[in-house]
Amino acid sequence: MPAPRFLGDKFCSTARAKRERRKEARPGELLEAALDLFVDKGFAATRAEEVAARAGVSKGTLFLYFPSKEELFKAVVVENLSGRFTEWNKEFEEFEGSTSDMLRYCMRIWWERVGSTKASGLTKLMLSEGRNFPELAEFYREEVVRPGHTLMRRIVQRGIDSGEFAPVDVGHAIYAIIAPMLFLMLWKHSAVICVDADSDLDPEKYLATQAETVLHGLSMPPKAGV
Repeated sequence: MPAPRFLGDKFCSTARAKRERRKEARPGELLEAALDLFVDKGFAATRAEEVAARAGVSKGTLFLYFPSKEELFKAVVVENLSGRFTEWNKEFEEFEGSTSDMLRYCMRIWWERVGSTKASGLTKLMLSEGRNFPELAEFYREEVVRPGHTLMRRIVQRGIDSGEFAPVDVGHAIYAIIAPMLFLMLWKHSAVICVDADSDLDPEKYLATQAETVLHGLSMPPKAGV
């Protein structure tokens, strides 16, 4: 006995809704698969069909969303790194504590949201392969490096303007903040060869120590006789 028409319509509607939900989720699944492969294998060694297979779709489907491997990589960078700067700049504007506390917060949150995640491997990838892919290197500089440096300069300048920090060369001072972050990304994604095999490096303690070291160097020296 054939099923009543209304049951058939309901089944078709449910199946259609599932397909639509799957279609909406597909770009995110492709970006997640691409991030895993780019970080694990590098840009040059990752093939588009591998990304598609890991996401459970065909290579043709991948190219419907991202017309080339280069465009896929750019989308991964935006999704995991450069897309966060709106949020981070908003936090800068709304932060009410001292600049010293802001810097400590910045380094701690960076580790929680980026450094400890797979996304930090994108920086290591660009350090090792950027020279071979100048267009991607420039994209990364424009989307990640320049906004990141701008935010760091704003933090240091805030401390100078408030009288907390000495009037240092801001453009060079920011690298004292960035260097510990770069070290941890290399440590995390380079088989831990950046430290002695017997070392027990705690990333959070390391960043907290580096933050205090940087702040000691930036702090305005006490006035004579005070």
